[in-house]
Amino acid sequence: MTKQNRILFVSQEITPYVAESEISKISRYLPQHIQEKGYEIRSFMPRYGNINERRNQLHEVIRLSGMNIVIDDNDHPLIIKVASIPSARMQVYLIDNEDYFQRKSMVTDEGGAFYGDNDERMIFFSRGTLETIKKLRWQPSVVHCHGWFSMMTPFFVKKAYHDDPLFAKSKIVASVYDEEFNAHFDQNFAKKAQLDGVKPKDVELLSANPGYVSLMKFAFSQADGIIIGSPKINAELQKFISTLKIPVLPYQAPEHYVDAYAAFYDEIIFKK
Repeated sequence: MTKQNRILFVSQEITPYVAESEISKISRYLPQHIQEKGYEIRSFMPRYGNINERRNQLHEVIRLSGMNIVIDDNDHPLIIKVASIPSARMQVYLIDNEDYFQRKSMVTDEGGAFYGDNDERMIFFSRGTLETIKKLRWQPSVVHCHGWFSMMTPFFVKKAYHDDPLFAKSKIVASVYDEEFNAHFDQNFAKKAQLDGVKPKDVELLSANPGYVSLMKFAFSQADGIIIGSPKINAELQKFISTLKIPVLPYQAPEHYVDAYAAFYDEIIFKK
């Protein structure tokens, strides 16, 4: 490993900004420990409406904010906020937008109903992250995605941003957790994901009754490596992963996952 290797963490949730969970804890501590090993890191998450901005000392980064992201022919302003975790000497970038992230819960309403525009919210989060990385002019060696809400990122890196020099050599690692849900996304999900250079066949997995399993398969089909993040995951996904000809890291116990993940990054980066 050389110090030039850079890991971009794209996470559904990070503690302490949201409640502790399997994903939010690993998304908080993994970047810190990977940075301590000499890698450069950047961490991104959505700025959900239940995040207390004052308590967490979030502030807008004006030089990074201001552009619009078009989804389904509608403009949505991109707002970038940042928070610091002093004990870890790391920053977290939070992707914000009034239309998508001013609600008081993360992916379901107060009654537990799945938000009908979660497809657009995912698209906005992933594209907002990549556009911010472009503004930072920061070239990631590995883009590591955590949680289903981050799983449009592999597709955009590989299909929509692949001609950009910042992402042309980036490798994708996707972590899969025990977080299955039964709700379905909007039927026009595939159409909304078709940016310039994206062909209809590229989004076929999102076309018919798109839900959790089809989204994860869609992400895995663009990945260069997969990490099993929970002791148990969806059986259909486990079977699908076994058919892929890419490196897979089995579930790692908390006491030694950092070394295993770092070695896996190096394997992916230097794989011919």
